[in-house]
Amino acid sequence: MANLKVYNMKGAEVGTLELSDDVFGVEYNEPLIHQAVVTYLANQRQGTKSTLTRTEVRGGGVKPWRQKGTGRARQGSTRAPQWIKGGVVFAPKSRDFSKKMNIGARRGAIVSALSKKVADGELFIVDELKVSAPKTKEMEAFRKALHLDKRTVVVMDEADENVILAARNLPALSTISVEEINTYELVANAIVVLTKGSALKLAEAYSFEEEVNE
Repeated sequence: MANLKVYNMKGAEVGTLELSDDVFGVEYNEPLIHQAVVTYLANQRQGTKSTLTRTEVRGGGVKPWRQKGTGRARQGSTRAPQWIKGGVVFAPKSRDFSKKMNIGARRGAIVSALSKKVADGELFIVDELKVSAPKTKEMEAFRKALHLDKRTVVVMDEADENVILAARNLPALSTISVEEINTYELVANAIVVLTKGSALKLAEAYSFEEEVNE
């Protein structure tokens, strides 16, 4: 099992935490992570865009002018695509972009991403994450104390409104609760910071215990 240092919000080391190999020490599975990220991004798409084809635009039932003898190009409807207020060629229509991924695969992708962060030294543990007031300067001080110079996501064991408000003006720092953790957030951010509580919750929720049937 891996032992990681535990820091406080001032960047001082306050202990260590032993991490379960079932969650933080598994083999990296890039195809599974790719599938999870593609599924996540696809499910974020609304798919509500829609425009009208020439058959759906109201009007245009009368031929603009006679077929021959005017010197102009022949036209059958003022709702054809080349006309102003005409229909759209190959008009986009509403569709469902969502993809499905089974629970076991999603969990495996998260565990693989967490293990990769540990192996690369890009995962940090803090004992707790609290601010006295929803002020950006407190989270900025925390970021500088731990030298979080790259894009970072902080995973809280419980959603703290003050922390969320204090961090939202920092473009390189985002916060999520442990219940919201997903593969995309883990791979899209260069650094992952877990509170001690969230690390224990992840170990409990994602650990694999083999059942032996006698």
